[in-house]
Amino acid sequence: MILFLLGIAIVYMLTISWLIYGFTKINHFEYIGLPPKTSFSIIVPFRNEAENLPVLLESFSKLNYPTDLFEVILVDDDSDLRLTINDLRFKILLIDNIRISNSPKKDAITTAMEIVKTDWVITTDADCTVPKNWLLALDNFIQLHHVSMIAGAVTYDCQNSFLHHFQQLDLASLQGATIGSFGIKKGFMCNGANFAYTKSFFQKLKGFEGNSAIASGDDVFLLQKALSQYAEKVAYLKSKNTIVTTKPVNDWKSLFYQRVRWASKTTSYQSVFGKRLGLLVFIMNFGLVYCFALTVLGMLPYFFVGLYFLIKFGIDSVLIKQTNRFLTKHRIRYLFLSSLWYPFFSTAVALYCLFGKYEWKGRRF
Repeated sequence: MILFLLGIAIVYMLTISWLIYGFTKINHFEYIGLPPKTSFSIIVPFRNEAENLPVLLESFSKLNYPTDLFEVILVDDDSDLRLTINDLRFKILLIDNIRISNSPKKDAITTAMEIVKTDWVITTDADCTVPKNWLLALDNFIQLHHVSMIAGAVTYDCQNSFLHHFQQLDLASLQGATIGSFGIKKGFMCNGANFAYTKSFFQKLKGFEGNSAIASGDDVFLLQKALSQYAEKVAYLKSKNTIVTTKPVNDWKSLFYQRVRWASKTTSYQSVFGKRLGLLVFIMNFGLVYCFALTVLGMLPYFFVGLYFLIKFGIDSVLIKQTNRFLTKHRIRYLFLSSLWYPFFSTAVALYCLFGKYEWKGRRF
């Protein structure tokens, strides 16, 4: 058993090192010198987001981009209260979601696509804010690269609590793996809060056909479908000008269900690399929990569980710190404590995915 766990640790260390290398292979893109010419439709599915939507719309109003070149389509997914929109300097449409599947968000995007008239579509979430050069950087990248789909970065607006910083470190590891996988030509993941593609490409891929029964995954499954058929048309935009900021959740129950929702998609991945990486991460985390239990029972020496943890902590720290420097100017907090807690948390999430249900936007899936 010890030899097996050491073997897993070595494979894990080599795999994360490969992702770290891949992260460095994606060049930073900060150029915004070209006159804007791309038209965008920004699709925002929402449900009961009366508190967050005005903040998002305010960030749209500050965009350094001609207002005649973008529109915002808000898709109301059966909110309890009807949203009232104040006059804004850009075009904004409010429509109701038409439910046809088990996935409210995919339905919302599909509904919005029926009225989109621009070349490019961007999806984001209601609890986000965008930087002022978001569209300008995307436009310049599009003008300089012949692509039809662009994945971008997302970070958290953290307070000082351990819960918030735990989420930021977790997100940094996910974002690091995302960028790194693109760097080694093994892309498999993205975030729907910052995801752009052309309407014609969406139609060419037949939208969400084939995975509409899965509640989430409007981003990942569409990306993997695109990569499997037209990899040369997909790119990752690594730019500080396009990092979208979202809110962390404020209690552990909500975080647990959110991570269950994210993890539940893994078994349906088209990407073999994505499935193998997910399995490797689970085995590594479960192995640490298993070693800890055996140590408490006196069946394993303390030095081994310490060594196993240090291998994981050491290589994870490199990826997390590298990614966090890109995502935010704030320093990392609670890294060691989060690394101790994370294997137990992620193992519980993975095991719960096998049989449990989760709550999302007041619904159970």
